[in-house]
Amino acid sequence: MATRTDAPTRREQILREAARLFAERGFHGVGVDEIGAAVGISGPGLYRHFAGKDAMLAELLVGISGQLLTGGKRRVAEAEHGPEALLDSLIEGHIDFALDDRDLITLHDRELDRLRDSDRKLVRQLQRQYVELWVEAVRKVYPELVEAHARVAVHAVFGLLNSTPHLSRPSSLPGRTATARMLHKLARGAFAAAAAE
Repeated sequence: MATRTDAPTRREQILREAARLFAERGFHGVGVDEIGAAVGISGPGLYRHFAGKDAMLAELLVGISGQLLTGGKRRVAEAEHGPEALLDSLIEGHIDFALDDRDLITLHDRELDRLRDSDRKLVRQLQRQYVELWVEAVRKVYPELVEAHARVAVHAVFGLLNSTPHLSRPSSLPGRTATARMLHKLARGAFAAAAAE
């Protein structure tokens, strides 16, 4: 998969524009011709890359769930400075996702039920594994948290971090660095508050 600094492939361009359009107008509010026009090809030309809109939606939602899990596992594997640093690293990774992939968060919130059952189950399976990485990391930092409470805290922090797409405009944020720092403090504060209960 291309990194953010690589030039996107045509397939990646299509997915990015599909995510943007689906997030703006809903899955059923966008036609293949509009997606094609956004990347400079005919609507029917999209079928060389995808079987249809359903396939694009599945690749977007399964793909981001897989990327989050892979990134989380990488952070766990590379953790060298103890539990606190690992938790901070997981939080930073999810903040990057929340700030960089706003359309995918919106798409997940609105369109997950449009996936075929098998794709929706795969998304949920990947998400559960991602949550468990966090639960384990949180319990190492806050051992007084029982597993069920740690899981609730993790879901609450995801809700907090994933709320950024619902701000009125990205420009309403105080700047990426300041926003990331504030979100990080809020996430750590939420875990600390859960542990203090």
